[in-house]
Amino acid sequence: MRLAETEERETGVSLRTVRQADPRRLATMTTEEVRRDFLLDDLFAPGHLSMVHSEQDRAIVGSALPLGEALLLNSCQFLRARCFTERREVGIINIGGPGLVQVGQAEYSLDSRDGLYVGSGRHPLQFSTVQPDNPAVFYFVSYPAHATYPTHLIRQIEAESATLGRPENANQRTINKYIHPGGVRSCQLVMGLTQLEPGSVWNTMPVHTHERRSEIYLYFDLPDDGLVIHCFGVPTETRHVMVRNRQAVCSPGWSIHCGAGTSNYAFIWAMGGENQDFSDMDPVAMKSLV
Repeated sequence: MRLAETEERETGVSLRTVRQADPRRLATMTTEEVRRDFLLDDLFAPGHLSMVHSEQDRAIVGSALPLGEALLLNSCQFLRARCFTERREVGIINIGGPGLVQVGQAEYSLDSRDGLYVGSGRHPLQFSTVQPDNPAVFYFVSYPAHATYPTHLIRQIEAESATLGRPENANQRTINKYIHPGGVRSCQLVMGLTQLEPGSVWNTMPVHTHERRSEIYLYFDLPDDGLVIHCFGVPTETRHVMVRNRQAVCSPGWSIHCGAGTSNYAFIWAMGGENQDFSDMDPVAMKSLV
């Protein structure tokens, strides 16, 4: 069990809590302590629904890998709620084979890289796979919600997209915005998916911070022997963590965040906090990084 961890088990469902260190503590931490506080390396388990609660903006990061039977997310004792979504909104993206998400009595079909926004309300969520030999892999992020917005299916081809970077800088990438003020509305969640082009390995460079919201990165589409070196910390006291396929990193608002991989890859980013403006960030001069 990790430090400051709690766990709750229902039928096929687990939840634990982690607390991220502050900048002063981060400067003194060992590699293992850094991984314990910031890296989510055990999210995806076949036939299981796993969740991690982070104290950064009270985010919950989760995954559901349904095989033969559907996985149900309903009540949550940790939240003292009759239903997981009673006071929370959820963003879901499928990174596996075809799957179904049932929200209350409504059912939504998600192909690979399709997304679903679920507004707050007392509706259980149920995850299932369509093709047993090509199972769905659902990744989701949830934040508290103080307003209710409609549940909305988001096809990848419908997401607002922009291509940034240049091949000569090894950072050519396409950013797809799924949940944001100019598209599918939410209370505070902002979520999307970025794909790096072959030959590009850098994401989010030059770096920045955004004190008004935290961010969570899920890296995927990496080979078994591949990894991303994810950088974080304050600009004058940077740290890094080695991240492998389908592992996530929690990045506080005070921290920089960028990464470089052994090959191109994809990642899902999710943010929550005071400001939903995607461009609200504080740039950091490259020469100031230490």
